Amino acid sequence: MKTIFISSIFILLSVSIFAQQEPFSINKKSFGETVFYKDFLNFFSNKSGLTRVDVFVQVPYKNIQFVKSSEGFTAKYSVTASVFDSTKTMLIVEKTWNETVNVIDFNMTTEKYNYNLSKKSFDLKPGKYLIRTNLEDLDSKKETASENPFIVKDFSGKISLSDILLIAKSENIQANNSIVPNVSRNISSSKDRVKFYFEVNSKYTAETRFTFEYKVTDSENKIIHREEEDRNLNPGINQIFFSMTEFPFDLGAYIIKVTISDAKQNIVATNTKPFYSQSRALPAIITDIDKAIAQTIFIATPDELSYMEEGKTQPEKMKRFLEFWKKKDPSPNNDENEVFDEYYKRVEYANENFSSYIEGWKSDRGMVFILLGAPNNIDRHPFEYDSKPYEVWEYYNLNRSFVFLDQTGFGDYRLITPLTGDLYRYRY
Repeated sequence: MKTIFISSIFILLSVSIFAQQEPFSINKKSFGETVFYKDFLNFFSNKSGLTRVDVFVQVPYKNIQFVKSSEGFTAKYSVTASVFDSTKTMLIVEKTWNETVNVIDFNMTTEKYNYNLSKKSFDLKPGKYLIRTNLEDLDSKKETASENPFIVKDFSGKISLSDILLIAKSENIQANNSIVPNVSRNISSSKDRVKFYFEVNSKYTAETRFTFEYKVTDSENKIIHREEEDRNLNPGINQIFFSMTEFPFDLGAYIIKVTISDAKQNIVATNTKPFYSQSRALPAIITDIDKAIAQTIFIATPDELSYMEEGKTQPEKMKRFLEFWKKKDPSPNNDENEVFDEYYKRVEYANENFSSYIEGWKSDRGMVFILLGAPNNIDRHPFEYDSKPYEVWEYYNLNRSFVFLDQTGFGDYRLITPLTGDLYRYRY
């Protein structure tokens, strides 16, 4: 296990981390490419006038290629993090590093909760940037890249608050300050509680008392949970670990807000961090059980769909939803449900690639993609002189082609080739 330092705490980034939270955020260029997860955080730098930006990259084992080796099975990949100015016209700094993952048992390579974590740091001037992260599997040669705007914060205030780092796993934090970061920001069950770490830099010359408020709001900005405590801050950097006393969160997206107030109740610093409450039984894309049930329209019968929708409570809907997918599990004796996972991968891809004024899974291209999977070939005609934009999707195994026409010119491609009979059947 390798140990990487963040300030003076130990962040344990294992080459073999097992049974952690299922990641939630994905980056992909085309269906089936390597997927990775990342997080960028502002911390205090020991270099004057600069801020330290920590770049965390999490790569699930199941998304990299393992080959037989003297160590058992080995996967190798390369990560490049490039920092550009906000217009992407100037490269500020770039770092490339290689990762090697060794496992003894091949079954470890397919477990969806196993992943590898790595971290690199940049010292940057406060301002707006764009960070490009590229991952290349060194065996399969597949590449995946993502670009994210990022604001590097100015910590020149009298009280400054770093970004919030969610904790996936901790052991004797107060004794040895060792944690595994939760890069995915998924918190999978009430047993895992919401734990996080942040730093506060005080420029007061003496120990000073402040009030810390920890508030969690849901997607509708409703306060779900709130805790408060008083803390004495010493001059310089103060490291703070916090674990919420309760887990009153249903499936969904939430935001943690940390607010620091002085003795006169004036707010002196604040910061936020999004996270997801998620069941381990669900694919990472599912954060809303009502929407997830609605998305089964392409595989469930009307009676099955109604039965799931008519659950009187969220837990009851979840129970019926999981029962529905359990019946479709092609390998019920293991922890994977390949049909379930593949279906929602297609839903996610449809949302990322076919959304216009409606979500991608509701579009005609989304419907065909979810039902039939990725086409063997797509013939695109976005700028024809004598016709509106259109696409032709070819499925060689079905000996069929499907034509989508964009009548409005706003990316709303409608299917003009009928999808009837046996074609309207989910194919795994």
